[in-house]
Amino acid sequence: MKTIDSIPISKISRASKLVTTGAKVGVNYLKYYGDKMVKSEEIAKERLNQNNAEDIYDSLKRLKGSALKVAQMLSMEKSILPKAYVEKFSLSQFSVPPLSPPLVVKTFKKYFGKHPEELFDTFNATSVNAASIGQVHIADKNGKKFAVKIQYPGVAESIASDLALVKPVAIKMFNIKGKDSDKYFKEVEDKLTEETNYKLEVEQSKAVVEACKHIPNLRFPNYYDELSSERIITMDYMEGEHLSEFASHNTDKSLSTKLGQALWDFYMFQIHNLRKVHADPHPGNFLISDEGELIALDFGCMKAIPDEFYVPYFELAKKESLEDPEIFTKKMYELEILRKEDTKEEIEFFSDMFHELLSLFTQPFHNETFDFSDPEFFNKVGEMGQKYSKSTELRNMNGNRGSKHFIYINRTFFGLYNLMFDLKAEKIKINNFINL
Repeated sequence: MKTIDSIPISKISRASKLVTTGAKVGVNYLKYYGDKMVKSEEIAKERLNQNNAEDIYDSLKRLKGSALKVAQMLSMEKSILPKAYVEKFSLSQFSVPPLSPPLVVKTFKKYFGKHPEELFDTFNATSVNAASIGQVHIADKNGKKFAVKIQYPGVAESIASDLALVKPVAIKMFNIKGKDSDKYFKEVEDKLTEETNYKLEVEQSKAVVEACKHIPNLRFPNYYDELSSERIITMDYMEGEHLSEFASHNTDKSLSTKLGQALWDFYMFQIHNLRKVHADPHPGNFLISDEGELIALDFGCMKAIPDEFYVPYFELAKKESLEDPEIFTKKMYELEILRKEDTKEEIEFFSDMFHELLSLFTQPFHNETFDFSDPEFFNKVGEMGQKYSKSTELRNMNGNRGSKHFIYINRTFFGLYNLMFDLKAEKIKINNFINL
């Protein structure tokens, strides 16, 4: 894969890159209008989406940082974005052009004050994995193999300006309106800022490992403070296959269920016992070992779940709450989905919409066991997402709905459900975590 010798760091240089991309998107629309004259609307639209997705992703992968992280987050919204965007943006999970070896060494010395070979016996300056905020290298010390994650230069400093550039696109895509919409962008900015603090990530990683190491069929790397810094993390190198790659060829149903149960237990234990969760459940953060165990990586994005959100959220997920109009409405106000200033039409529309969404999305919690390999369930989720993404009625209303905590909690569940489906995990015991 071609490497990158430099990353635009200043606000002006990053903005210029996106302006150039915007011009390409404009040309793509001109082609689209021409295509519509000689081809069907469906074919023309598909080509437009493919061209736009390619140009936007090409720009974001060179910017790296929070701009690319947003693409990674959007790639998990399979029921909202057109297929072309999902496929392109999914590459941001573990297939991104890495920094060149000379830039890696320069960055390492800047962040650690030493050449990498002053800390390790050997250090491979060619990356084995590059993602949105950092890339991973293999090192060796005293016969032990390590994975060393190095943050891209300028990422931490450009978060606020990157989000300011992405904000207009997000507002249009998700129909966010209203004076208090900034709370959502502030939540994303705060989380991205945390993700660039590698000292915090090491601290969080150690806490998760200690709290969850008893869960069967689940493994974690160890983390090393003395070989880490604010922008560099050193951990055990873990051998394994990315979850999505494993799922693409695995035919062992019992192994799928074993891994799925470990994954589900890991998330339920965090949510219900720790009230803090690994809110970045994409395939690049999980490996499958040769021994058939699930390996969890990368705890930079941890979302704390306060009681004022946790309690109504999981009460609303109960079947009896969905069946009781009074309880349902009360929880909708507690979660800020409904507001005191809403019109009668808004109350009726959003009550009906969220009742339909929740009745489907919370089905796993209404059963002792659930079959996540069932395509019918996921097809319904996708169809419902497409239904509301195309709803003209919804677009005419204020899409600025719900507590800020929904952003990362919904992201966690969407990602988790997709991983469980990828694994084709059957007969998953929903409340198994209680017995762990």
